[in-house]
Amino acid sequence: MNAEMIAALREIENERNISFESLLEALEAALISAYKRNFGGEANAIVAIDRQTGDYQVYHRRVVVPDGEVTDPKLELAKGEAGARYEPGDFYDEIVTPRDFGRIAAQTAKQVIVQRIREAERDTVYNTYSAKLHDIVLGTVQRYEQRNMYVLLDDRKTEALLPFSEQVPRENYRINDRIRAYVLDVRKTNKGPLVVLSRAAEGLVQRLIEFQVPEIQDDIVEIMAIAREPGARTKVAVTSRRPEIDPVVACLGPKSSRVANVSDELRGEKIDVIRWAPDLPTFIANALAPAKVLSVELYEDEGIALVVVPDHQLSLAIGREGQNVRLAARLSGWRLDITSDSEAAEARERYQAEREARAAAAVAGPEAEEELVVAESAEAGEAEDEASIDQDELLRRLEEFKREMFTNE
Repeated sequence: MNAEMIAALREIENERNISFESLLEALEAALISAYKRNFGGEANAIVAIDRQTGDYQVYHRRVVVPDGEVTDPKLELAKGEAGARYEPGDFYDEIVTPRDFGRIAAQTAKQVIVQRIREAERDTVYNTYSAKLHDIVLGTVQRYEQRNMYVLLDDRKTEALLPFSEQVPRENYRINDRIRAYVLDVRKTNKGPLVVLSRAAEGLVQRLIEFQVPEIQDDIVEIMAIAREPGARTKVAVTSRRPEIDPVVACLGPKSSRVANVSDELRGEKIDVIRWAPDLPTFIANALAPAKVLSVELYEDEGIALVVVPDHQLSLAIGREGQNVRLAARLSGWRLDITSDSEAAEARERYQAEREARAAAAVAGPEAEEELVVAESAEAGEAEDEASIDQDELLRRLEEFKREMFTNE
């Protein structure tokens, strides 16, 4: 190695943003390994590279000890042998550079530099996308493997993974299609950093809304909760830090253009923007929109909210295949029991009876609670027996019908 090598390392430092000192330290460590591997090496060999000229030497380093106290000649040297200028505890370095070490050193230097460049590029990718964690990136669909999608990101160097589990069933992308996705995770692997994307995450909706709504960027409007069924529907609860700003209107935008842009990006997924409220019954009522809610009663011991709606709005509150109430429950964090106004009294009586039974069991102690469980099991058993009897009766009648048919024939 010489001054040309030093110049090359400086150029790599500027182009690849790799520390010059870290390159030399890595090179010194690699040369020590090469020396020990090829020449049997001393127990404590070191390599020193001149930072200006690039010249290097291999040394056998030993510790100076008082005369007569040497226990391991490979690691220690008596003061008398070291010379008058050395004191006990000093290092004594003896040059042991082999004559034909230059060729090995050159090969080692090349390997180290290539490896360091590769590691630096991997670190750059990892650091870049770690900073974009839970943000949105753009890319181009490259290929599919076992239904997993691989996306070439816009830096044109990084291939990210969009797992099948994070894809939206109704979305179909072809090779070379442009795609916008949410950075779900960034992992270090043996093959380099792995960027994991998602199109199904709730965070994707949140970021898209934040891009569209200046009031969120200005920290006036805040997204409090999101519940999503990817590809179908999302409910977003928002609030405002300023009373004069309506958070729902701000998110919808002029003629609902802002939320429409988000829906378009999600391939037509319906977005419901609702008003968050610190009062839980009010918030639950808002979350069930567009259904009108008459009352919300909380049963905290059970973690259930009994929601009463007009008879004609029961199906609207529940939604298609239970979607509306399911999203509202996830948004509020409570189990929701939706009942019509005409059946509300019966539902209240049921919850009240269950509450009184639990209270009585708690007062009476564990034995009464066990009896309550046994009684409930007995009731379930009786219901099962009745179902069995009904089934036996049905089979008996079928047999009689068959016999009558054969007799008539």
